Amino acid sequence: MKNFKANASLMLFVTPALIVYFIFKLMPAVSGLYYAMTDWNGINKTFVFVGLSNFIEVLKDSYFWDSVLFTFKYVIVMVFVTNVIALLLAVVIENLHRAKGLFRTLFYMPNMISMIIGGYMWMFIFTKVMYYLADNWGWTFLDKSWIGDPKYAFIAIIVVATWGAVGYLMIIYMAALQGVPAALKEAALLDGANPWQQFWHVIFPMIRHAVTICVFWTLNSGFQVFDVIYSLTGGGPGRATQSTAMNIFEEAFRGNVRYGYATAKSTVLFAIVLVITIIQIRAMQKKEQEA
Repeated sequence: MKNFKANASLMLFVTPALIVYFIFKLMPAVSGLYYAMTDWNGINKTFVFVGLSNFIEVLKDSYFWDSVLFTFKYVIVMVFVTNVIALLLAVVIENLHRAKGLFRTLFYMPNMISMIIGGYMWMFIFTKVMYYLADNWGWTFLDKSWIGDPKYAFIAIIVVATWGAVGYLMIIYMAALQGVPAALKEAALLDGANPWQQFWHVIFPMIRHAVTICVFWTLNSGFQVFDVIYSLTGGGPGRATQSTAMNIFEEAFRGNVRYGYATAKSTVLFAIVLVITIIQIRAMQKKEQEA
């Protein structure tokens, strides 16, 4: 009887969160799968059930698959660059004797503003400040079409995305580094290990759980990237920097406004991310167990 009362009280506290989760997460997901099989435009009350025709059209949509390829390219570079820089910053700052709090704050500050705003800020830098430095300071290497050239536009997107994400990852890595026992590092030092050997053979295996978390976060956020690209390049020039999320957005809210077809694209994207996430988690867990 006591256990029943305890469980009932716990359920009472959890129920509001479950209701919110059901309304705003589960219901849209299930209804989205249904609307993916209709020709609904997102406005009209009436629509026609079209079965799997939307999914068949997705398989033939070259623009969609071009955006998927670009997103994969972005994710690969983004996951590697942000995690390497964040881990490097975490190690350097954690070994400082002074101003740790100052540097933590400075690098975390980009997370305090919307990336839409950050993207517009950086667009001003790429289109105005860079040209000013090239013309007036002689920094001719900055005289590039940072937004108009697909090659440089991709670099610009990576720079802005890294600027926005690295501080958050750095905090996670710093928390993990603080959990490494000092005795292990001292033992490695007494055994004659140099700083690189200490990090790779002692510290890094102890923070693999943080690496798993950070890689998982960057992987999933990378596949959903929208705000940085929307504010910086708008998917241009042409469709050269159009992510999958932007492709879906255009399908749903611009042009022909095919909400059902856009939902089918979203379902395909969800399936891709789900498969990759499962593979990534299992691979990282295996590494952690080996360590």
